[in-house]
Amino acid sequence: MLMQNPNKALRIEARQCSSAGLKPENQDFHGLVAPQGYALTHKGIAVALADGISSSPQGAMAAETAVKSFLEDYYCTSEAWSVRTSAEKVITAANSWLHGETRKTANRDHGCICTFSALILKGSRAHVFHVGDSRVWRLFGRSLEPLTRDHRVHVSASESHLGRALGLGYSVEIDYLAQDIKSDDVFVLSTDGLHEFVPPNRIAEEICRNDDLSAAAALLVDLALESGSTDNITIQIVRVTELGDASTPDFLSGQEMLPPAPLPKVPSQFEGFRILRNLHASSRSHIYLAEKEATGELAALKFPSIDMRTDEDYLRRFAMEEWIARRIASPHVLGAMPYPQDRRTLFIASDYIEGQTLRQWMLDNPRPDLETVRGILEQVARGLLAFHRKEMIHQDLRPENIMIDQDGTVKIIDFGSVRIAGVMEAAPALDKAEILGTHQYSAPELFLGYLGTARSDLFSLGVIAYEMLTGQLPYGAAVGRATSEKAQAALRYRSARAITDRVPDWVDAALCKAVSPVPGKRHDVLSEFLEDLRRPGPDYDPGQFVPLLQRDPVRFWQAVSAVLAVLCAALFSQLFGTH
Repeated sequence: MLMQNPNKALRIEARQCSSAGLKPENQDFHGLVAPQGYALTHKGIAVALADGISSSPQGAMAAETAVKSFLEDYYCTSEAWSVRTSAEKVITAANSWLHGETRKTANRDHGCICTFSALILKGSRAHVFHVGDSRVWRLFGRSLEPLTRDHRVHVSASESHLGRALGLGYSVEIDYLAQDIKSDDVFVLSTDGLHEFVPPNRIAEEICRNDDLSAAAALLVDLALESGSTDNITIQIVRVTELGDASTPDFLSGQEMLPPAPLPKVPSQFEGFRILRNLHASSRSHIYLAEKEATGELAALKFPSIDMRTDEDYLRRFAMEEWIARRIASPHVLGAMPYPQDRRTLFIASDYIEGQTLRQWMLDNPRPDLETVRGILEQVARGLLAFHRKEMIHQDLRPENIMIDQDGTVKIIDFGSVRIAGVMEAAPALDKAEILGTHQYSAPELFLGYLGTARSDLFSLGVIAYEMLTGQLPYGAAVGRATSEKAQAALRYRSARAITDRVPDWVDAALCKAVSPVPGKRHDVLSEFLEDLRRPGPDYDPGQFVPLLQRDPVRFWQAVSAVLAVLCAALFSQLFGTH
């Protein structure tokens, strides 16, 4: 079957053949899903194959369940997730169910156990997932190269058993491999009934010889039987006929991008809203307070600024803000609002937060108590966790992008810098490795060209915590200028204790760890940082000596300068003094 799409999209030609061989029942199962439009861009094409263990009467059911659940559930996962996250969660869930069924049997050889291999083609990458002794191959020229390894334990020359399979244990270790692909690449999935009897070079020869993949697949199954195969035989052949292009602004919705909305007048009616007043204006966007004409519900409407209307990258990120907001449900993240009618232009409608930014709160509360700071940080962290669960990194966490409403609820706003794992896989051309956040709050690794991670957001949260308690930044403006590993190694944390006595030593240690220039030296997760702000962390040593350079860099250099001045005076006296 040739997958067609009127737009430039990923296209494949795929054929398969499966036979029970000499056995009364075919316990192999295979499948393929090649969606169109939005799902094709965001999730890709999925191919899967499973082989039930021959000793079990439930082998066929296990293989069918594994393949069907994978091909159905994978497309139900969040499009914000990476292929690896989505596929591994689905495979793990299938393993749990199969193992539960296996435990109901007295004999493991009669359990719901099967091998499993899957290939997902998304964007310009191939993703392989594998458990057991079925195989995934890739054709290189006229040679067939394995992309998987058999999980089989050999007891003797004539005896072996599966070391890994779905349904075999409570948990499962899944092999994963990702490779770039190009047009005309060919992938092969096979069960051991074929590849144990037909050598790889013969499989490659027949595929290269036959333009008709159906004929090649059927011929290889017959060849396995002729070569003495006594097992079920299955082969899937997938040829990439064209790579897609997901670099256009409309790839998020599968529809053409709307033109930027004109800046509305105040007051005025605009696409089902009544514009009340201007809330904020900058060189990048304008935000207005509005209400729905039908219900009177308040909303914040965000419009692209006039200067940015010809910048395609900006407009793409602008549209992505709403895409993000509609996929995160958290009381600590700004929510998107339904539109009263179909939009004709590009603007964003979100919930209206009546309150103040964290920046204004900090100006109004220059000496907050530690418990109040903890409470705000914990709410921000819960908002960040909602992003991270969707494999999104905020990348621009700062006091101006955090709101506190009249009830004291803290919300993260402004998603223009968010990096989404699944979207960047679908459209890698969109990831320009730009530093989109404010430099004083951005993690140092971003300035070296590394991608942001959850620990990058943790760094930003740590900087905010430090600033709330001290009114200063832990490295001043030096982070934005440290664009090399050498410069970052020279960054010195200034102890919060040197600025204010309101910060206990163990809290200072937690802050120091959170804002370490080295990502691996920070806390592993947000909750660990929050816990260290409430009680001394396990690695805190109250008796540990902290050099003056780290505790108070200003005082250290003042002392060095004083010593140098004394030495210079003594030297001057020796050289020019009277004898």
